[in-house]
Amino acid sequence: MAAGPAFVPFTLPGERVLAMGGGERRELVEVLTPSADRIEPVCPHFGTCGGCALQHWAHEPYLAWKVERLAGTLSRQQIETEILTPFTAGPATRRRVALHARRGTRDAAKLGYKSRKSWDLVDIAVCPISDPAIQAAIPALKRLAAPLFEHPKSAPTLHVTLTQSGLDIDISGVERKSGGLSADARVQLAERAAEPDFARVTIDGEVAYQARAPQVRLGQALVSLPPAAFLQATPQAEAAMAAFVGEQAAGAARIADLFCGVGTFTFRLAQIAQVYAADASSEAIRALSGALAAVPGLHGVTAEARNLVRRPMLAEELKKTDVAVFDPPRAGAAEQTAELARSSLARVIAVSCNPATFARDARTLIDAGFSLERVLPVDQFLWSPHIELVGVFGR
Repeated sequence: MAAGPAFVPFTLPGERVLAMGGGERRELVEVLTPSADRIEPVCPHFGTCGGCALQHWAHEPYLAWKVERLAGTLSRQQIETEILTPFTAGPATRRRVALHARRGTRDAAKLGYKSRKSWDLVDIAVCPISDPAIQAAIPALKRLAAPLFEHPKSAPTLHVTLTQSGLDIDISGVERKSGGLSADARVQLAERAAEPDFARVTIDGEVAYQARAPQVRLGQALVSLPPAAFLQATPQAEAAMAAFVGEQAAGAARIADLFCGVGTFTFRLAQIAQVYAADASSEAIRALSGALAAVPGLHGVTAEARNLVRRPMLAEELKKTDVAVFDPPRAGAAEQTAELARSSLARVIAVSCNPATFARDARTLIDAGFSLERVLPVDQFLWSPHIELVGVFGR
């Protein structure tokens, strides 16, 4: 009998199970008394694939558990707030996936996700989280990856994004020390990209094939994406977050959109007020700026390539700003948050993919006199423990 808690994957609260192993981490052998919340997983790869972890849990208790974890993360920073009804993206909605490739045959590589607790690959046939257009392209993506293994150390990953122009694929992990792909392999890659009519294929951002510019609609804008550009994982979650951010920013005359990327929130916010948009990626800023001229009715956007970690927008620069929106990477925005805390802003809206760093940054704002008024949880990484959020702060 274990002296302390044991963590067993693929189990549910209240279940009686047989597990093997020692220490805190065990492996499930058999479910002896299943929970009433246990359901049949929808994916044939579930259990061996390291992608999804929670397909065996009914939706309502699964979502309640995610919200409870979020509340617990906030409470560790002594933060209590109103947690709104979560937004949940459904199956077959992911427009952005990263698929690992391994050597297969000359005609088709193995393609999929890493196995649980292993570097081995689960060669997938379906992926129920992905948009049907990505699922339908799996055989073509396996053909595309086949010429990438000239060097024995190559371990390619295909970063696939579904755009309105078709699939955009950026490939990383191709060994470059030997000079990269040969001319013959590049020809094969281009031919295999043309067969299914992919929009673009790049290798570490360098164009290897392009039929047309991959474009996405953000609000009223049609934005041409730079290679490997960041997008929210599902368009439905993006729309829900953008609508919520817009509602909370209503009435502002000047808005700062920090870590703006290619304009996920910028174009929608510019329908409300003048917007200053900043991001470290000069390519993202060029893409955002290039789309502005074709969008009618905006209040004006000033876009700047600016590293907000090394050079955050200062409190003095924010004097004429009513609302600041920031959407940092997983590491959060400690440097920028410190300046927001020093500012005279009446409202701050934080979008976060990491509740732990959000809670840290929220504590900084709260200690400076803000209150966290409400949080919208966003579940767009379906069947994973991951949850995102939008938090609204006011004086």
